[in-house]
Order: sequence, then C-alpha cells, then structure tokens
Amino acid sequence: MLLWKLIKDDRGGQILLALLAIAILLVPMLNALPADHALHLPTYTVALLGKYLTLALLALSVDLVWGYLGILTLGHGAFFALGGYVMGMYLMRQIGDRGVYGHPELPDFMVFLNWDSLPWYWMGMDQFWFAAIMIMLVPGVLAFVFGALAFRSRVSGVYLSIITQALTFALMLAFFRNEMGFGGNNGLTDFKDILGFSLQARETKVGLFVASAVALAIGYLISRAVIQSRLGKVCVAVRDAESRARFLGYRVENVKLWIFTLSAMIAGVAGALYVPQVGIINPNEFSPLNSIEIVVWVAVGGRATLYGAVAGALFINYAKTWFTTELPDVWLFALGAIFVLVTLFLPKGIAGLFRRKEANA
Repeated sequence: MLLWKLIKDDRGGQILLALLAIAILLVPMLNALPADHALHLPTYTVALLGKYLTLALLALSVDLVWGYLGILTLGHGAFFALGGYVMGMYLMRQIGDRGVYGHPELPDFMVFLNWDSLPWYWMGMDQFWFAAIMIMLVPGVLAFVFGALAFRSRVSGVYLSIITQALTFALMLAFFRNEMGFGGNNGLTDFKDILGFSLQARETKVGLFVASAVALAIGYLISRAVIQSRLGKVCVAVRDAESRARFLGYRVENVKLWIFTLSAMIAGVAGALYVPQVGIINPNEFSPLNSIEIVVWVAVGGRATLYGAVAGALFINYAKTWFTTELPDVWLFALGAIFVLVTLFLPKGIAGLFRRKEANA
C-alpha cells in the first residue's frame, strides 16, 4: 500500500520498477540457458548490465541534489569512488594468503612497499557487515562535513560547483600517493571472492546484477519518498526561490545538508556495487571529468524526474560501450553531439519527451 502511494502518480517510476522486476526474473533465466541456445545471455553481458545499473543509481543520486535542490554538483564521483574503495578494501582482505606474496593479512601492494602492518583504517574491513556500514558512512560523513562548511557559509551557484570539483580533484591526487595505503595509481584489484563466492563464477555475477537492480529500485523509492514528503516540497521551494524560503523561516542550510548527505550515501552504495563487477578501483574514478559526465547523463535523461536520470545513464553508457567498440575514435565527439542535440531539441531530456507523449494521450 505504501509502495503504491509512492508511485501512484509516477508513470515513469512505475515503468522503471516494472522493468527492473522483469530484469531480475528474466536475466538469470536467460543466462542459465545453454550457451548454444538462441536466447542465451552471456555472463559478460550480465556483468555489463549490472555495471550500467550501478551507474544509473549514481545518476539518481545526482538528480536528487541537482534536480530538486538546484545544486549543480561536480564532485559526486568522489562519493562514488569512496564507496568503491571501501568495497575494494573488503575484497582485498578476503584474498588472504592467496596473493602473489602469500601474506595472510597484508595486500600484495603493501608487502611490495615494505609495510609492516595494516593501517588502522583497514581494521575491520575483513568483516562484510562492517564494510557495508562504512560504504555509506564514509561518503556520508565527508558530504556532511563538506556541506556543513559550504552551505552555512552560503556558498552557492557556480562557486559551489567549483568547490565540489576541487574536492574530487584533491581526493584524486591524494589517492595517487602510495603513502595513503590504497594502492597508489594501480588502485585495488585482483579480487578473488565476495562473501565466500568466487567473483569469476557465473552465479556470483548474476547475484551482483540482481543486487544492483534491487539497490536501484530501493534507491529510487527512497528518493521518491523524500521528494514527496514535506522535506521534498521545501527542497523545491529552496531550488526555485531560496531567499523567499529563508525569509519564511526555513533553515535552508539544514535542508541542503541532509539531502546532500543522503545523495552521497546513495552514490557510495553505487560505487560499492560497481567495483566487484568491474574488478578494479583506482584513483581515476575520482577524476573531475567523471563527475561532469554524470551531470551529462542527468541532463540527457531529464532533471527533477528521477527516472529520467536512470534512463539517461543507461542510454549514455550503452552508447559509450557501442561507440568505443565500433567507432572508438569518435566516442567523445558522439557524446558531445548527443548532449548538444538533446539540449536543442529535448531541453527537458528523454523524460520530457515521455511526459509530452503522456500529456497528449
């Protein structure tokens, strides 16, 4: 009953959740078919689809902030990468003495760099429950501290966008350093298993796909619940007329802070699900260009719709895969062309086209 109340007037959300439910049922069935069957879905494709879903969850987190608060964040890639690094630390601890150097506790890169013991911030990462908490807590705490300083100083507009980009750039430079204890420019890789299941096993890849689909559905419902609540209405008021909202007595800084923190935690979950499916996490994930690309996904899909951000992320990343395979030399030009064409002919994105058809029906 509560679920229906959330999506009753959200046609796009209903379609999204229905497609996710179908995918959760259909993808494992098609993957289990014999390899020579016409409908067989290769395990590689399952992993690729799972990666797309994690990126869609990341786009959803950005739309929550940009679409409903009007904050153009160019640093959400940092929260995504932090969640990924936490998961990478857990996966590295699961390797144990199966690494190249056979050390029962230290990852290979620490042995190579002559580390004597694990840093304190690696403690507890061999327990999944602890890592799961850190996946949300680490990005959440960073976003809370950053937001408290920025929002209470009333930094906004392009200045806030530049600061968020500076944040992710600073983290990228820090994580490139071997002294940080995160593998330097090589990052964390060579993962073996998760929760005792081999990451190379077909069943594990299918399980990660299902987990990504479920996480996207839950993330969507949480975001939908927020924007339908009183807090969500205040968010829209802050986006459209911040000075008026402040004059009416609303603590604008607190509204921005809590939504920004929630968004960062969702991005962290997306990063954590992304890493075991791609098999690596390195400082390049902090690149400011990645954060800018996320904004493009949301713009193409349609701001302030949630499902539009998901559609934009899926569309752009599928196009990226196709172009980088078939026409690798023109991918960046294609991305720019897509963004320009959508801006000119679909100013409200893919979701705007869907709403137009729905209104004419």
